[in-house]
Amino acid sequence: MYFVGPNQDTNGMKKVLIFLLILCSTSLSAQNDEKAAVQKAVEDFFEGFHAQDSLKMLTVMAPTLVMQRIGPDKDGNTVLRTDDYHQFLRNIVGIPKDRNFQEKIKSYSIQIDGPMANAWTEYEFWIDGKMSHCGVNSFQLMNDGSGWKMVYLVDTHRKEGCQ
Repeated sequence: MYFVGPNQDTNGMKKVLIFLLILCSTSLSAQNDEKAAVQKAVEDFFEGFHAQDSLKMLTVMAPTLVMQRIGPDKDGNTVLRTDDYHQFLRNIVGIPKDRNFQEKIKSYSIQIDGPMANAWTEYEFWIDGKMSHCGVNSFQLMNDGSGWKMVYLVDTHRKEGCQ
């Protein structure tokens, strides 16, 4: 067994520690770059959303995107609804130009494992300057080598508990 005593040379150990610190900081930097890329994909989606630009939105949507919403039905029961993303795009593009709408993202929490990421975003939805509802989006994204694409989106939708 090898022990470094107080009078022994520790240059080798210092070099190993410096190497490990550099390796860790490089890994953290790469992780932060990927988180920024995931956030950028979500921001690009909303940029297209607010501009009613379906082509911009499609740049970050996988062709098999599944869209769902968890919220109350007309009787107040919590239900899961599945939306066709093509219809969603038509609905967004069809909003009258004089109607002002904005989904304000309040926070991001992003986790990544290789080619899969989750972006959890709290939001408020405003129509003509008044808050309509709030909730959380959960975006599941995949990096297919050409960038991050949304493969699944589920959100909550509530009128109570909004700021």
